[in-house]
Amino acid sequence: MNELVRCLPSPTLPGLHLPCLDGLDTYRGWLFKWTNYLKGYQRRWFVLSNGLLSYYRTQAEMAHTCRGTIPLATAHIEVGDTCHLVLTSGGRSYHLKATSEGECQRWVSALQQAKANATLLMHHSDDSGDEGPVPQEDRALTQGVLKTLASKLDDLSTCNELIGKHGAALQRSLSELEELRGSSESTDKVKAVNERATLFRITSNAMINACRDFLDVAESHSRRWQKALQHEREQRHHLEETIEQLAKQHNSLERAWRENPTSYTGVERSQEGDASDENDEAEFFDAMEDSPAFITVTASGNIQHKTRRSRIPDKPNYSLNLWSIMKNCIGKDLSKIPMPVNFNEPLSMLQRLTEDLEYSELLDRAARCDSSLEQMCLVAAFSVSSYSTTVHRTAKPFNPLLGETYELDRLEEYGYRSICEQVSHHPPAAAHHVTSQRGWTLWQHITIDSKFRGKYISVVPFGNIHLQFHSSGNHYVWSKVTSTVHNIIVGKLWIDQSGDIDIVNNTTKDTCRLKFSPYSYFSREVPRKVTGVVEDREGTAHYILSGTWDDIMESAKIVDSSQGCGGSEGKQKTVYQTLQPKLLWKKYPLPDNAENMHFFSSLALTLNEPEEGVAPTDSRLRPDQRLMEAGLWDEANVQKQRLEECQRLERKKREVQANQALEEGQDIEGYQPLWFEKRTDETRENTYVYRGGYWEAKDRQDWSQCPEIF
Repeated sequence: MNELVRCLPSPTLPGLHLPCLDGLDTYRGWLFKWTNYLKGYQRRWFVLSNGLLSYYRTQAEMAHTCRGTIPLATAHIEVGDTCHLVLTSGGRSYHLKATSEGECQRWVSALQQAKANATLLMHHSDDSGDEGPVPQEDRALTQGVLKTLASKLDDLSTCNELIGKHGAALQRSLSELEELRGSSESTDKVKAVNERATLFRITSNAMINACRDFLDVAESHSRRWQKALQHEREQRHHLEETIEQLAKQHNSLERAWRENPTSYTGVERSQEGDASDENDEAEFFDAMEDSPAFITVTASGNIQHKTRRSRIPDKPNYSLNLWSIMKNCIGKDLSKIPMPVNFNEPLSMLQRLTEDLEYSELLDRAARCDSSLEQMCLVAAFSVSSYSTTVHRTAKPFNPLLGETYELDRLEEYGYRSICEQVSHHPPAAAHHVTSQRGWTLWQHITIDSKFRGKYISVVPFGNIHLQFHSSGNHYVWSKVTSTVHNIIVGKLWIDQSGDIDIVNNTTKDTCRLKFSPYSYFSREVPRKVTGVVEDREGTAHYILSGTWDDIMESAKIVDSSQGCGGSEGKQKTVYQTLQPKLLWKKYPLPDNAENMHFFSSLALTLNEPEEGVAPTDSRLRPDQRLMEAGLWDEANVQKQRLEECQRLERKKREVQANQALEEGQDIEGYQPLWFEKRTDETRENTYVYRGGYWEAKDRQDWSQCPEIF
C-alpha cells in the first residue's frame, strides 16, 4: 500500500503550506538551509525547474536576486536524519531541512526525478547532434515535456496495476465470504460491493487510456512544435541582424557626411523639424529624423576603421574567502588596504572613468539641439547611461599609481579624444579631459571615498563633471551618486546606485534633478528606477524623465500641470499631463560570453587592448593588470605587491625631501601632475584641468618627462 499512497495525490490540510507544482517541470516551496554556526538554519524559498535548484531569501527576490543555484545533473542527493537532506555539487555540500517528514519525502522525490530527467537530457544532448537544424534548447524543451508526460503515465500505470491487484484480492475475499454465508441479504450486499470494485477498475483503465491518448497527441505534435520554434528563432535572428546592420549604416553615413558633405548626392539638412520647441509632434529624440536625407550615397562614402577586439580570455575560477580579508577593514578607507587581484577586474579606475563615454552619441545629438531644454534631457540621459555598465560589475577596478595615465583616441570612429591622469594617491583622485570634434568638451576631477561598513561597501565619488557645448556655450555641471556593493559577508554580490544628481546649466540656469531610488525588498517600484524633472530658470517644469539606470531613459513633454493632493508634510502634489514619452537612451546588449569576461561591455573589452605609441605611464602597460587579464592571477599578485611597494618607497622619499626643504626654510612644492594643473573654477572650487601637451607629445613620441612607475 505504500506504493499506492506515493502514487496518489496527497490531501492538503488547512494551514499546512506544502511545496507546489507549477507547470510540468517546476517545484517550489520553503526549506531551511544551513548558513553558518552563528545563524544556523535560515528559511529560504527554493525553486526546482529545468534540472536546477535555485534558492532565494524571499519569494519577491525571484524577480531580481538569486542567492544560489545547484545543477542536479551532477549533484549527489543524500537523505539524512529526520527531515534532513544533503545535496553535494561541485565540491560543496548544501544541508537542507524540511518542516515535516512528508514534505521532506516530497522534495526528495521531486529532486530525484529532476536529477534523472536532467541526466537523460544531458546524455541525449550529447548523442543527438545530427538530427537536423532544430536548436538544442528547443529540442531539449520539447523532449523534456514528453519525458515528463511519459513519467506521469508510468506512475498512473503503476497505480492501475496496484488497483487491479488489490481489486482482484478483494473480489476473491468477497467470493469466499459469499460461499460461507448463504443468506440472501448478505449475498446481495456482497454482489453490490463486487460491482463497485469492478466499476472502480474500469474507471482506472479509462483514466489510463485517456492519458495514453494525451501522450500520443503530444508526440504527434512534437515535430510541429519544433518547426514553429525554429521558424520563430530564425525570424528573430534575421530581424536582429537587419536592425544591427541598419544602425551601423546610419552611424557610418552620418559620420561620413559630417566629415565630407560634398561626397554625397542630394544631402541637405532640413531645419523645419528643429525650429520650434512648441511643435508637439516633432520627434526631436529620434536620430533617424535628425538626419532625414541620408539616402543616396556615392562610392566615396565607404570608411574603414580599425578593427577592435571583441573578447578577452575567460575569467579563471579562483575561490577566495572575501570575509577573511574584509573583516579587519570595517570603517577603513579601502584605497589604503592591499587587496589581491582576485577582487579586481582587469581595468584601472582611469579606464572606468573613460567608460563613461560608452554613449557619447548622446552628447553628439545634444550638440545639435537648438533648444537648451531638449539638450538638458539628453545630457541627463548621458549622466544616467554611465551607470549601465555597472549592474553586473561588482569587482573592484585597479587603484591607479600616482602619475598613471590612460588615453583613448576615437577620433576616427566617434570624433573624440580622452586623456586621464592620477593626480593624487591619498586620497585617490583622477582628472579627465575629453575633446570632441562634434561640438563638445567634457572634463572632471573625481576623488573616490570607498569604505567597508560591515555588510556592504559604499563608494562615494566627490567632485563635479563639466560639459560645455561649443556652438551655444552652454556649460553643464553635475556630480555622481553613491554606489553600494551588498552581501560582502554572505550571499551573491550585487550593486545599487542611490542618491540625487543635480544638473545645472550655468549659462541658462536650466536645471534637472534626477532621483536614483535605492533598492528595497518591500518597495513596489521598478528596481533601479530613475526619475527627474527638467525646469527652466523660472522653475517651470517642461519635461518628465523616467527609466532605469541599467537599461533605458525616456522623456515626456509637459503640456499641463495641476495641484493635486497626497503630498508629504501637508504639501500639495503637482500632477503633470504629458505627451507620449520618447526614447532618449537604450542600453546596448552585452557581448556574447560576457558573463565569463567580467561582464564587460563592447567598449570595455577594447579599453585594455594594447596600442602602439601610448605614454609609458598608460594603464595598458601596467604589468599586474595585464597578467590578470591573461588569467595569470598568481603572477599578477606578485607584480601588484611589487608596484605597491615601489609606490610606498617613492612616497617616503618625497616626504623626506619635503622635511629637508622645510628645515632649510625653502618653499615646499608637493607632487605636480604632468598633464593637469590645479585651478579655481567658477564655483570657487579647486579642481584639476587639462594644461595641454599630451597629444603633441604623442605626435613627437617624446615621453622624456614621464616618470617610470611600472
